[in-house]
Amino acid sequence: MEQQIEIIFKWLDETTEIITKQEDVPYLDGLIAASELLFYRELPDDLEPTYEQQLQTKLSQINLSEYTGEMRRKGLQLAILKGMKGQTQQHHYITPDTVGMFIGYLVQRFVGTEKPYTLFDPACGTANLLFAVLNQQEVLKESIKLYGSEVDPTLIRLAYINANLQEKEVEFFHQDSLKPILLEPVDVVVSDLPVGYYPDDETAQGYELKAEQDHSYSHHLFIEQSIKYTKEGGYLFFVVPSMLFESDQKDQLQAYLKKHAHIVGLLQLPESMFKNETMRKSIFVLQKKGEATKDPKKVMLADLPSFKEAEAMQQVLQQLNQWFENER
Repeated sequence: MEQQIEIIFKWLDETTEIITKQEDVPYLDGLIAASELLFYRELPDDLEPTYEQQLQTKLSQINLSEYTGEMRRKGLQLAILKGMKGQTQQHHYITPDTVGMFIGYLVQRFVGTEKPYTLFDPACGTANLLFAVLNQQEVLKESIKLYGSEVDPTLIRLAYINANLQEKEVEFFHQDSLKPILLEPVDVVVSDLPVGYYPDDETAQGYELKAEQDHSYSHHLFIEQSIKYTKEGGYLFFVVPSMLFESDQKDQLQAYLKKHAHIVGLLQLPESMFKNETMRKSIFVLQKKGEATKDPKKVMLADLPSFKEAEAMQQVLQQLNQWFENER
């Protein structure tokens, strides 16, 4: 599989370089054009002959049908990471694959494999997390309905080509996800939450988790917005700062969650993934309250070891399996 991923990445990278050189555009814009070329296999009219020949040659070197959706996702992800290198904006950050796959495992355990469901990421970025989770759902993969919302124009275009390359139907919303979304409540929410202050105080006024003074925390508002767009009894899986309940607005957040959701799990991601302890993140699992729901007997808590430590990871998975047996 690694070899095939490398072939896709190399093709995208080389074709992107040809396009960026000829068109004088940034790498990510060139990558969008290269991905569209790979998917549609159609060249624009009136290209300069040498340029046209270069692109035709590249097209003759690859057949997309020979690669699985997961290979395509990972190949594109590597090219996106290359394009984002040196960009420091927090929102231009891709959720690591190991985290996406682990959330995919949790979604499968909590939601099961019996019936199709709807899956939404309100801060989908390039949709990498959405597809990493989807591709873990072997049994239901074809029948899960996907939704994603993203405000950044470059990221939503990358999400769109990500969907095309994997030949998956996704309904995307290009908007500020903290404003009303034209979406019916979903069964499952997954999201790597944007962390920081939300600048639009007027919109924040409509939230229970708005700050009393100054700007509100965007990650708090995203939790509230996600719960609003989740069906009763539905599950939410967030990547959050590990210090979530140590902020100056923690009491407000705890009171809100007590009212609207059950805290099901908090799994600390491996320390080795982060530069320092203050940047550490966790996977936070919630269930929206409903008539038939109740608090778990015991919250699922774990300090995850490095994903490279197979034996330690196996022990944690055994503990989690035990938790599911006791809870179900």
